[in-house]
This record gives sequence, structure tokens and C-alpha cells, in this order.
Amino acid sequence: MPHELQPQPTDELDAEAVRTWSSLALAALGRAREDIDAINVYPVADADTGTNLYLTAESADLALTAAFGKVTEGTAPTSLDQAVRAWAHGALLGARGNSGTILAQLLRGVAEVLGEQPDEPGQPGEPVPGRLLARALTRAAQEAYAAVAHPVEGTMLTVAGAAARAGEAAAAAAGSPADVARAAYDAARAALAETPGQLAALGRAGVVDAGGCGLVAVLGALWQALSGQAPAVEPVPGRAVPVPQPPDPCEQEADGPAYEVIYLLEASEEAVGALRERLDGLGDSLVVVGGDGLWNVHVHVDDPGAAVEAGVVAGRPYRIRITHFGDERRRARGARAQRAVVAVVPGEGLAALCGEAGATTVLVRPGEPLAVAELVDAIRRAHAREVVFLPGGAELRPAAAAAAEQARVDGVRVAVIPTRSAVQGLAALAVHDPDGTFDEDVVAMTAAAGATRYGELAVAERQSFTSAGICQAGDVLGLIDGDVAVIGSDLTETAEAVLERMLGSGGELVTLVLGPEVPDAVAERLEAYVLHGHLAVDTVTYRGGRYSAPLLIGVE
Repeated sequence: MPHELQPQPTDELDAEAVRTWSSLALAALGRAREDIDAINVYPVADADTGTNLYLTAESADLALTAAFGKVTEGTAPTSLDQAVRAWAHGALLGARGNSGTILAQLLRGVAEVLGEQPDEPGQPGEPVPGRLLARALTRAAQEAYAAVAHPVEGTMLTVAGAAARAGEAAAAAAGSPADVARAAYDAARAALAETPGQLAALGRAGVVDAGGCGLVAVLGALWQALSGQAPAVEPVPGRAVPVPQPPDPCEQEADGPAYEVIYLLEASEEAVGALRERLDGLGDSLVVVGGDGLWNVHVHVDDPGAAVEAGVVAGRPYRIRITHFGDERRRARGARAQRAVVAVVPGEGLAALCGEAGATTVLVRPGEPLAVAELVDAIRRAHAREVVFLPGGAELRPAAAAAAEQARVDGVRVAVIPTRSAVQGLAALAVHDPDGTFDEDVVAMTAAAGATRYGELAVAERQSFTSAGICQAGDVLGLIDGDVAVIGSDLTETAEAVLERMLGSGGELVTLVLGPEVPDAVAERLEAYVLHGHLAVDTVTYRGGRYSAPLLIGVE
């Protein structure tokens, strides 16, 4: 956790105060994370709201710290405009889950107002008055409501709205920024206490809204940053009103979509408007935040592939995360799933395919290395006591091992299966048995991956020496188990030569993963080729989607 800055009673909101606010908010969410996770029952009882809010705030704080750089004595501070915009941008990039996405939009609303110059001419650089902070809180609430497809009262939206109204009232009474922050904080706490009576799922479970609880922590940090006074330490509210509680707090929860899909999207505002309509028809809990060409999309669906494809139609989606909620998390509030699979995959179609099989996925794009922190986040998103990690490539194994070590410190049992190709990961995922023992499952998945030979077709970018001879730029390279085995000029013919060599030592199943530019006719021809020469071998074909290789081949 970053160093927690000590607040000073400046009673003004400048860049340094925003930095302090960010640090205090992150610390507050870190302290409350597990307790907030435990009361998370809406919109899905997946016990991760506190974690999602913390990770979103962490991403925002890292971006803000980077904007300041290494501040030394005599260094001019970052401007307020730079600070709030960096903070909001970091939250947008790192937003996690429904609550984290809404928090990112709240910070964007704050940045839109505080990033402006003061209203009065001739006063640039003057301390931000209370009324400007109140206007920022109001814009934040408005932006958050607008980002949610179907706003529901009794959530963090309600808490944000109450805070904004109280802030406006304090500003109208000539309150200082600290007065506005205190009024907003007190109103948010009062609104949070009322949420069980506004939302049936909360009332049945006897808890307040988890996202709203996190927002109260963030607003408490704002007041502390401006006043120098720390809010009284309070336990995370649980049972807030006397309501009947069934034996299983979530047993009356309506069945909803099985997957959470999140991705960043580069697209125009017009394209995002059409995307909202498309996603709204696919699922629920739709939140689209951002602007200026960059958006963070969050939705719960039963067809994650369709949600990703909708993003492809709208623009360029990346950092795609698909999470299966899991029956265990639906049955037990606050309980971790016993076991989950995390898979690193080189293609959007593969990400959707693995997501449908129940895996938490991390999309890797050519030429872009994955940070260990991103892999650790994937393990956290799996929200399980035991995790089987499929790195998908030998070059990713060191990062996967480092991520596994970090997760073990958090008490998660992690096994990294040494997959060297996505097709080996598919083979391992096919035999995954969440009901068996962890060791048995790992052994079976490792054996399935090891029994799968893998091939790949690529196009040479330059002349070079290979194990199969000298290739020229534009040649089609057929790789088997990582080594160039065939050099050709036609993709299909080269693929046939690779298949013949791979099937020479036997096999029962061929898996073909086609890249985005490869026509269906290539798959049809290769399937016929296998059928003609190897009657007992079955063939399955998938679309790898954008960022996947032209062709991946697996032989089991």
C-alpha cells in the first residue's frame, strides 16, 4: 500500500490536498476492504465490492503519484487540473467491477469541475471555494447516474446523490471546502443507513449497500484531507434495520447472468451510444464510463463472447476481463469459491471461450508484456481459495510464478501449469474438475497439457535463419513445439504439412484456432485433410479473435 500522507488543516482544495485525499481514501478502503466484501449482496453476491473499490482507488492513486513525479524540495507542485485529471484517468484505466466503475465516473465528474478555472475573473490559482467543491460533487453524482443503464436507488448512486445535495446546501450557506466535505460525508452516512429499506436484496440480508459503504469511506477521506480531522473509526455497518433474515441471505436472489465482462474501449461517443443499446439487450448491470474517446465498459451477461464482439463493432476493446460468478458465490454470501482457473490467452475469441468454460481470463496482445500486477489482479478476481494458473506461453512463466508467490502471501493456494501454448491451456481446461482434490486436478490438467503437441503458423517479418532453413520476409512459418519445422508460401498448404508431421506420431483430437483474417474455407479444407488421412481423429475449430496468431494447432 502506498505511504499514507498526513493531512494538514489547510481548508483549501489544491493539488496537494487531492493527493492527500487519494492516499487517505486508498488507506480507508484498504482497512475496510474485507468487511465491505462480506456485506456485498447486490447486484451479485460475489463478495468482491471492497476489493474492486480498493483496486480502482489504487490504480487512481498510482496515476496521481506518477503525475507528481518525484517531488523534491523547491519543485513546483502539480497543478490542480493535472492532479484531478490524472487521478480520474487512473481510476478509469483500473476500474474493477460494478462499484469500481461507478467510482471512476464519480472521480471523472469531480475532475471535470475542479479542472476548470475559478468563476471570478482575475483569480486564477486562488483556493477552490466551497461552492466549487459542491458543484464537483453534484457533477460527480450526475455523471454516475448517467453512466448506469438502469439506476437503482439504495445503491452507491443514492449515497452520492445525498452527499451532493448536502454539499450544495453547505456551500449556499457560505461554507468552506471543509464544511462542504463534512456535510457531504454526514449525509452519505445517513443515506447509507437507509439503503436496506430501499433495496429488497439488502433488506433481506440485513446489510447496507457495499458500494455505498466504500463511497462513505472516500468522502470521509475528503473531509480528513481538508480539515485535518480524522473521522471516528466505525465498524462497517452490517445489519442496519430490523428486517426478517432467511436462513440463506441470498436464497431469494433472482438468477442473473453468469459472467462479468469488463474492457477498456477506444471508440467515438456515437459508437458508444449504439454499444449501450446492444449490451443493454444482452444482460444487466451495464455501466459505461469515460469520454474523450476512451471508455470503461462493464456488463453482466450470459454470452461473454457477444459482449466482446459488440465492443469490436464499436471500436477497439482491450484489457478484456471475463469473470464467471460461480455457483458457490451465488449460494453463500461472502464465501470464496473453492477453486478457480486463471488463463492467459492471446486472442479475444479465446478469452471468451475460456470465460464460457468458467475461467478468469487475461488477454495478452502481441508485443505487449504483461505486468505481474495484472496477473495478481486476475488471481484476486477469481476470488477462490485455490487457483490453477495457465500462463499460455513459456515467456510468461516467470511473471506467472511471481504472481503466484504474491497470491500465496494472501493465503491463496496457486499451482502454475507449464503450458506453452493456448491450445495446451484449452486441453487442460477441458479436464478441469473443481469437485476433485486440488492435487488430483492439477495433475490431470498438467498431464492433459503435456500430452498436447502444439503448432502455430506465423508470417516471417524479415529474412532470418531458422531450424528449417533460411526464410524470407512474407514466408509462412510452420512451428511445432516452438521450433520452425516448415517454411512455405501458402498458409493452408503449410498448415497441412504441419498437421501431417504432428499426426505422424498419433493423435485422437485436432484443435484448430483460426486468427481473425483467416477465412472459414481454410478450416474446412484442413478438417477435410485430417478426415481423409486420419479417419479416427476428430477435429474441433474455434475462432481466436483479434490479437490471435493466424493459426494455432493442437494435437492430443
